[in-house]
Amino acid sequence: MKLKKIIIILTLISIFVLSLGFGASAKPFRVAVIMPSSINDLAFSQSMYDALIAVQKEMGKENFEFVYSENMFVVADAAAAIRDYASEGYDQVIAHGSQYGSSLVEIAPDFPNTSFAWGTSVSTFSDQGITNVFAYEARSEEGGYVCGVLAAKLSQTGIIGVIGPIETGDAKLYVDGFKVGVLATKPKAQVNVNWIGSFSDVALASEAAQTHINVGADVLTGTAQMVVGAIGVARQRGVLWFGTQADQTSLAPEVVVANQVYDWTVALKPMIQLVKEGTRGGNIYALTLANGGLKMVVNQEALIGKTIKDIIEGKIDIKL
Repeated sequence: MKLKKIIIILTLISIFVLSLGFGASAKPFRVAVIMPSSINDLAFSQSMYDALIAVQKEMGKENFEFVYSENMFVVADAAAAIRDYASEGYDQVIAHGSQYGSSLVEIAPDFPNTSFAWGTSVSTFSDQGITNVFAYEARSEEGGYVCGVLAAKLSQTGIIGVIGPIETGDAKLYVDGFKVGVLATKPKAQVNVNWIGSFSDVALASEAAQTHINVGADVLTGTAQMVVGAIGVARQRGVLWFGTQADQTSLAPEVVVANQVYDWTVALKPMIQLVKEGTRGGNIYALTLANGGLKMVVNQEALIGKTIKDIIEGKIDIKL
């Protein structure tokens, strides 16, 4: 009889504990991301994809799940995807592109229990009464300046070409910082900036690179996913390249000197924690060199490889 009472008491305790949520398997945190280009673009979209993989590895697949829609160049299509993901109950929907801001203004108020995030931007739309949007940006002028200093030191002609997409967001910050870095190091250098008006037009970026080289540029840089075309031209014509957003060394290890690499985990991890605690928006996050969100990756092969090759081939006569 006494044993029967003990069993009953233990059963009741178990039911009570389960009712509080203890012992029940926790649901994974679910994220959906909309990206303007492919996850292997070696630029903007890949930087976010790599960060999500890193977060998942740290948290565990059982605790963190994510899905993505890539190549969402058409804003209307991206808006439809954002709304669909929100309707499906994802904890956070990330619109990874400054072009998606106006879509969030329309969609976020319809899903007050969903957290949204977008970048690169410093607006959470709080002035419009929206409380469930985070914003993030990369202070890319910092790494841009570093690249500019090194580019100025390596340029022999003093002419440097820049291929930009659209003059906005982290693209503009990077180009501005790069130019300041060049001129701070070599005041008489000529920095030619060409905004091609597109984030995705590879052919136009290639054409811009050819034009820069034809007028004497021996160093090039650029930003956004269309730069793969420009890097190909730089490789063909033996011109040095400086990259940003992701490590582009694999495209042309002999000419890609250095890259500014974005680590979005610096923004993602605190956002996820806040959403878990019940805060769905309002904060702005920035990647910087100081917080490790921006990392400089230098490729030794491009930096010193040509000098070594010239010595081996007898093109450099070292006289003591």
